Amino acid sequence: MAGPQKQRGSSVSRTRGRRLVAAAAVLVLGGATFFILNNSGSLLRKDPRALPKPSKADQAVFATYGGSPTCRSCHQDAYRLWEGSHHAMAERPIDPAIDSVAFQSHFKIRHGSSRDYVRTRRGKFEIVTTGPDGRQQAFVPERVLAVNPLRQFLVPFPRGRYQVTELAYDPNHPDWFNVYGDEDRRAGEWGHWTGRGMTWNVMCAGCHNTRVRKNYEPATDTYRTTLAERGVGCEACHGPMADHNAWQALHPNQTGDPTVRKIPREEMFHVCGSCHSRRSDLTGDFRPGENYFDHYSLSIPDETDLFYPDGQIRDEDFELTAFLGSRMHASNVRCIDCHEPHLGKVRIVGNNLCMVCHAAPAPPAPKIDPATHSHHKPGERGDFCTDCHMPQTVYMQRHPRHDHGFTIPDPVLTREFGIPNACTRCHDDRDVEWSLEAVEKWYGDRMNRPSRDRARILARAKQGDDQVVDSLVALLQTETNGFWRAVSAGMLRRWSQQPKVASALLAATADDNSLVRSMSLRALEPLAAAREPAVEAAFRKRLDDPIRGVRLDAAWGLHRWLDTNSAAGRDLAHYLAHNSDQPSGLLQLGVFHLDRGQVAEALRQFQRAIAWDTNSAPLYDALAVALSMSEKPGQAVEALRRACDLAPQNAEYRYKLGLALNELGRLGEARAALEQAVALDPQFARAWYNLGLAYHASGQTENAIQSLLRAEAADARAPQFPYARATILARAGRVAEARAAASRALQLQPDFREAAELLEALSR
Repeated sequence: MAGPQKQRGSSVSRTRGRRLVAAAAVLVLGGATFFILNNSGSLLRKDPRALPKPSKADQAVFATYGGSPTCRSCHQDAYRLWEGSHHAMAERPIDPAIDSVAFQSHFKIRHGSSRDYVRTRRGKFEIVTTGPDGRQQAFVPERVLAVNPLRQFLVPFPRGRYQVTELAYDPNHPDWFNVYGDEDRRAGEWGHWTGRGMTWNVMCAGCHNTRVRKNYEPATDTYRTTLAERGVGCEACHGPMADHNAWQALHPNQTGDPTVRKIPREEMFHVCGSCHSRRSDLTGDFRPGENYFDHYSLSIPDETDLFYPDGQIRDEDFELTAFLGSRMHASNVRCIDCHEPHLGKVRIVGNNLCMVCHAAPAPPAPKIDPATHSHHKPGERGDFCTDCHMPQTVYMQRHPRHDHGFTIPDPVLTREFGIPNACTRCHDDRDVEWSLEAVEKWYGDRMNRPSRDRARILARAKQGDDQVVDSLVALLQTETNGFWRAVSAGMLRRWSQQPKVASALLAATADDNSLVRSMSLRALEPLAAAREPAVEAAFRKRLDDPIRGVRLDAAWGLHRWLDTNSAAGRDLAHYLAHNSDQPSGLLQLGVFHLDRGQVAEALRQFQRAIAWDTNSAPLYDALAVALSMSEKPGQAVEALRRACDLAPQNAEYRYKLGLALNELGRLGEARAALEQAVALDPQFARAWYNLGLAYHASGQTENAIQSLLRAEAADARAPQFPYARATILARAGRVAEARAAASRALQLQPDFREAAELLEALSR
């Protein structure tokens, strides 16, 4: 299902290492709109069940698939469970027997500034809503995504696209609603249903169908998407079975089929995770039996707001990440232990499912007595294990989903860091002190768990607290759960230039957990860019890592010098090309070219990305860099102004704007931009430093000195800051203070020649 995003108008809202969350806004011209309106009948005359004609290469792949109906005769029980499941119904053609009730004329939908409605007209179902040109139009849906608790609809668009409606039908009420709630998304924005962020071919197809081939053609911006089977069929999890069907036909009722291979639990776990996770796609070609991390880059808790520091889901993060951080996963529990794989639902309803292990515990599961443990009346809300340990969050307005982190509600973390706990999520009329008093009364010192200490460390790291670095390094080195070692490695990126941090991260690039290796490489990227010998050597070693995701992280860290004809270079080229149908992918492609000195090509990619998404501040930021390198400083300033308008709370953009204005000689405007930067981020050392220089240039000596002192307070390791202060103090005749400042610079960098010369001159 296509769900709501945090940034309604922008696709590229945050950068985490080399990965970028895919999205964009589409620019559809009036002629294209005319095509939709006047040719929609011809588009839909074909059988909606028919799949697009595959290429010869795709035909060769799909020839290995038999299709779910071929499984029925031999696997009747499994097929019976599957055929009515959410997997089987993940995507299907419009069916009047099922869908006519949704298109009765009385359904009108009010959302934002739109007043939309659905109807049945001339035998066709229509959704009347805002089109790509901003006008209200009638669209004829062709297919349906999902079945319950909501259904979205697919509308054919030019160049092989299908767009997913933001209007959804809830069969339980029944009514229509907007999955974005009160947001008022407009035509031309990425988040609008006609935008690239709602393009089925890239956003939905892969997880709602079986063996999807996206087949994007960058030259024409066209999709020729094909697939083996509509919906999540048997072979989506078991892999292609045509050879199995053929063997069975030749050897009826015989055993010893050589085509059959029992799927290990861990392999099936990777299959489940391939869709039930928030991730970036590395290859577009995952197959059952393969390693998840060969094909995907997983989103995990970091400095953004995707997750809470204790691992609880915050944004629409699905299940895998939280589960990887849980004690359940660490104890070798896997999806199919709790979920019947063909039906998709839990094997046992209620607390009895948990009691399979926790009543007479299978080590290391602790024994739980539900009657005394829950402190809630039997059968009421709060008495169920999932109420407290798998709290629900509602996404897409109507879809409640359980958090699979199996966390322990901890009001202490709520009070200290705003991390939610299940107690006050349920008892929303009570405050955190009430819940804290209750859990301390019930559980006492048992609440002082290692998971609480870990969450505190990560919460402080997320806040940029320099005092937490040692604890974060210790977490990387001693945490037994590889997932949390990976989280700590990623959090250490901002401190990677500290020797003790760099040393710990370098050691972690050889960790036995591939996610730890990946996150360590990403954290070390700044040092790899600076060609630190030990770091570069570690990256080059990982170019041959057994896991593709790690190899790609190493390749990206070395992309400025990487041989594009090498195996790692080809993997990186494929990754960049595969994601070039989104502005975030073009952003990364542009950065690749920019860092390799191909400025004109970088500029072209950034400009194309902005044409697709006019509301992304990072795109304008990257464009400004390319414009500056193209000796177009005036245009660079305008691009940065646009970035500042789109992200008014971003101090980095204000800082860069100040530097760009200074380059143009507009000193007053430059100083104002730098003042805004430090107001937004009082710990922004470089901004304080440049503001100090700007004050000095305008004759404001005392302001300059105070700004440089603020820079030193924010970053006590930079020798340039006290040296700049020493030069200003010397010119002001404050010799003793100047000597002290120059001495401080030399203390930080003993080979600082300019500081030594200044100190010598001041000592004469």
